[in-house]
Amino acid sequence: MSDSLAETVQLIIPCRPEYVGVARLAVLGIASRMPFSYDEVEDVRLAVGEACTHAVERAGGGAATIRIVSKVATHVLTIEISDDIAEADIAAPTEEARLLEEAGVDQQGLGALLMEILVDHVEIEISAVGTRVILTKYAPE
Repeated sequence: MSDSLAETVQLIIPCRPEYVGVARLAVLGIASRMPFSYDEVEDVRLAVGEACTHAVERAGGGAATIRIVSKVATHVLTIEISDDIAEADIAAPTEEARLLEEAGVDQQGLGALLMEILVDHVEIEISAVGTRVILTKYAPE
């Protein structure tokens, strides 16, 4: 299946912690339809969960949404996770995040590193109107 014949699955969820599991389950179902091993499916699920969790932390309970667009081709799964959290709406760090930052732990950097370990390619685009993460996982031929 060429990229022009890729099937697209979209999901829009509230940017709240209780909906991250919905995103993980949806992506689990999508990735399971491809020729990935069990571990590869879990890697994709975890990477999507990480991207969604980061958005939830930035939103801080605001009225933002997360949009997940999965493009399924024969041997390529591309998942775009985008949010509509404007720079001005980013929540102040939690006490835990503040303590980690003081200890020199960059949670955003750790999340990006984890995503890079779990999938084959990661792109992160940050703008004044939101963040977009594109995850790509290649299936064996």
